Amino acid sequence: MLNHQLVEALRPPERALNSVLALWLYPADDQENPITEVEEIWASQLSRSRSKQFRRSRGRVRCCLADLWNIQSLDIPLSAPPGQPPELEPGWGFVSFSHSQDALLIGWSTHRLGVDIERSDRSFKADQLTQRFFCHQDRQQLLDLQEEQLRTVALSQWVIKEAAIKWQRGTLAADLDQWQCENSLSGVVHLSQGHRLRVDHVCVGPWMIAVAQKYSLHSRSSMVCLGLDG
Repeated sequence: MLNHQLVEALRPPERALNSVLALWLYPADDQENPITEVEEIWASQLSRSRSKQFRRSRGRVRCCLADLWNIQSLDIPLSAPPGQPPELEPGWGFVSFSHSQDALLIGWSTHRLGVDIERSDRSFKADQLTQRFFCHQDRQQLLDLQEEQLRTVALSQWVIKEAAIKWQRGTLAADLDQWQCENSLSGVVHLSQGHRLRVDHVCVGPWMIAVAQKYSLHSRSSMVCLGLDG
């Protein structure tokens, strides 16, 4: 459960907030929480599988944020249409979330953030992916890596860059090859726009996750609220 003293300190609307990060990680399950009428309409316009994922993710996000603020989930001022970055009304912080095939990662902060999650054992052709989608600088760093090491580092960079793109409110098509990773994988820079972000990159169980925020937020209080039991 959340630290309720911290929840009380975060209660909106006028209180000046320090930078705080909350994360929730849930394995995929059949649980569905309430969503709004508008979200039900959006869900009805999707394919069956996407509709189910949409309902589960928006319901989970609402449930987590309702616990954070100690209000009803349908009262959370969330706008998260399919395929668009989720937004909260001013004064309610920032939210980001990501799916893997078997998990949902949700991040909330007092400042803009981006999160991403992938299975650590995901199989893909790392050499082809990096040559097609990564910037020249990152491709050069990967030249001497072989097989499993290449797959692991390429997957790490992919997760980090997806988190950065979500922070940016960009797109994979336009921005994936614009983000360059630091050698330590602790930061990224956007080559054409100049954005510089710090990245927390860790493995939790079978998942690899990344959280991207501005470097100026390095000193922050943080909490992790793992929903691993569903």
